[in-house]
Amino acid sequence: MSLKVAVQMDPIASLQIEGDSTFAIMLEAQARGAALWTYAPQDLSLRDGKVTALAQEVRVRDEKANHAEVSAPETIDLARMDVVHMRQDPPFDMAYITATHILEHIHPQTLVVNDPFHVRNAPEKLFATQFGGLLPPTLITSDRAAIAAFRAEHKDIILKPLYGNGGAGVFRVKPDDENFNALLEMFAEQYREPVIAQAYLNDVRKGDKRIILVDGVVAGAINRVPADGEARANMHVGAQAEHSELTPREREICAILGPELKSRGLIFVGIDVIGDYLTEVNVTSPTGIREIKRFGGNDIAAMIWDAIEGRL
Repeated sequence: MSLKVAVQMDPIASLQIEGDSTFAIMLEAQARGAALWTYAPQDLSLRDGKVTALAQEVRVRDEKANHAEVSAPETIDLARMDVVHMRQDPPFDMAYITATHILEHIHPQTLVVNDPFHVRNAPEKLFATQFGGLLPPTLITSDRAAIAAFRAEHKDIILKPLYGNGGAGVFRVKPDDENFNALLEMFAEQYREPVIAQAYLNDVRKGDKRIILVDGVVAGAINRVPADGEARANMHVGAQAEHSELTPREREICAILGPELKSRGLIFVGIDVIGDYLTEVNVTSPTGIREIKRFGGNDIAAMIWDAIEGRL
């Protein structure tokens, strides 16, 4: 299919293409004959119901430091695109939410991936709580006494911002950690939202598994093993990616989530699993597809475009 595709994303010049899922999606689109434009969220405009973006037509190539050739900026009518990918990184803040409201004006006549209504209603840590029995013990609150009671019950816990991403602001608080109150004070100063507290899962030492689902179907997985002395399993803070197959429990989790994701138009989703527990459902800009392919897994970018073309 010869498509017109716009990608709402962070600056293309700054991409680290070796591990960038957005770039892989763009490469596959171009290989299928699509014309590509990119723009930043702040370049979106809504006037009298018409959605436009100050965008650049782009050609991509899988060459480090020479990966994109862009045209001069032009204003494009997003209703004339076939597909818009919403791929900017979080934080999931009011700017992000506003972008979903604007893109709803063109969806589904222009297919927005993922569906902006359901992206807005599926913030990653909160959405996971809708699936009872899959999460570790979890508390979401601003009540310091409730957090202290949760810590007293579970001893070893994780504290993190509700709408954070990439491991930022994630702290492991051990039973003898004297920084607990100071951390709560810091969260209260920096965030208006509640804090999320979870029981620490020692299985994270074996890895935090990222499982990709395409249109509700398992497409592949990688395991991310934290560096020594690090509680976070994010690759940009030193975690090592390794090939991984799914366990029966992980397949059970995916079987529960898959139909719900598909019904919501969440075509490209990455879920995080530690041991037997789901911890997050990433619907904003999930990553990991280049690593999965590098380890001999599926070409998930191709699977995403197959799903998109099927919907079109």
